[in-house]
Amino acid sequence: MWSSRAGQAPIYALKADFFRVLGHPARVRLLELLREGEHSVGALRDALELDSSGTSQHLAALRERGLLVSRKEATSVYYRIRDPRTLELLDLAKQIISGALEENRALLDDLAVEDFGPRPGRD
Repeated sequence: MWSSRAGQAPIYALKADFFRVLGHPARVRLLELLREGEHSVGALRDALELDSSGTSQHLAALRERGLLVSRKEATSVYYRIRDPRTLELLDLAKQIISGALEENRALLDDLAVEDFGPRPGRD
């Protein structure tokens, strides 16, 4: 069992929950859409091509973890990214993924030019 101080979850459990929330493609897409600034729920829904319920659930999950803030204007709700470091995290993830893909591409290139010698049964 995990030990905790003052009833708080261990920091690694909090970090895991943070990354779990980011573990859905629609949520990452929402954050990318909000990179340029505030958007209404309707605009985000249209960009994601999801229904209102699905969009609202993803927005709520991100808001509950403190990644987004919202404001209401008349009958519309607008969202924006709370902390710009969230975008830095997405950029860092992109760099890590790109680096791994580059390594794989280099391996594929090496395999493509590798000479395995004569093949049995071929003249």
